[in-house]
Amino acid sequence: MKFKKSLFISLILYASTLFADSWAVAFMYHRFNETKYPSTNIKIEQFKKQLEYLKANDYNVWHLSKIISYIKAKKELPPKTVALTIDDAYISFYEDGYPHLKEMGFAFSLMVSTNPVDAKSKNYMSWSQMREIKKHKAEFINHSVMHHYLIQKDKKEIRDEILKAQRRLQEELGDSTNENPRLFSYPFGEYDERVENILEELDFVGITQTSGAIGFDTDLRKIPRFPMAEAYASMDSFITKLNTKPMPIVSVLPKNNIIKNNNPPKLTLTLKEQLPNMQCFISSGKKINHTWVSQTELEVSADKELKKPRDKYTCTAPTRDNKWYWYSHLWIIE
Repeated sequence: MKFKKSLFISLILYASTLFADSWAVAFMYHRFNETKYPSTNIKIEQFKKQLEYLKANDYNVWHLSKIISYIKAKKELPPKTVALTIDDAYISFYEDGYPHLKEMGFAFSLMVSTNPVDAKSKNYMSWSQMREIKKHKAEFINHSVMHHYLIQKDKKEIRDEILKAQRRLQEELGDSTNENPRLFSYPFGEYDERVENILEELDFVGITQTSGAIGFDTDLRKIPRFPMAEAYASMDSFITKLNTKPMPIVSVLPKNNIIKNNNPPKLTLTLKEQLPNMQCFISSGKKINHTWVSQTELEVSADKELKKPRDKYTCTAPTRDNKWYWYSHLWIIE
């Protein structure tokens, strides 16, 4: 009897360990082979090498919605699961990026702002082109109507931006588009507590442009993705980010990320355990101060004012299995 009880407890602990160690990584792209926009562009050779690496190393390339469905259901993700996401539906993606995804047979997620498409802008894909790529493992995610800064809008305007875009996506691409779960990619990657709460009221998951891996404790209003632009798209950088895990965070303070007078801001992270060899940075890559104020509570602050319009605190720490814990926090400076 004691043996059976011991075995049962061991199996529960083993399952819990597996469950806790289940995560995925999402990458974000914008423009393809548009070298005059280096901050949002990826060169095709860089992109091809990344796809070839995923294929050669047997990665599971899933739609972002499938990953989120697993996270919401607390269902274990298979190892080596990634999502490839593309913001804005620029025509350069259709012409220079999509053919390589199609060739590889990879699933991908396209974030669509509906107004530029309805306006038939030559810089963006058409609805017809989207219906074409839907046949080749594309999914479509709400990226608002106008691609405006939502934190500058009132509640009605924010709701309209989300719901009208959702309606247009479903009118053009099918009633099941971006449903179960509903995802919303923040324009410019910007959000505050008010926008997050509106999104939650409308039953949408929020997709950010802050870096980090996705796990069961990830805030569903702030799903992270690693930006892939020319300067950050080397194979060394790509492989490092493939080998990241979600920081084991219990809580984050302050809840609002708007900076008015408290610049530089103080970030307080409560973790499940103290992580040795933690390092923290601002967006420029400059190291910033961090202090363990208890076994599990970490305070992070820059030594100088952050510059407008936005900045990030990013903290990393090595894991026991030679990967990296990674967390990034967005600040909006007014």
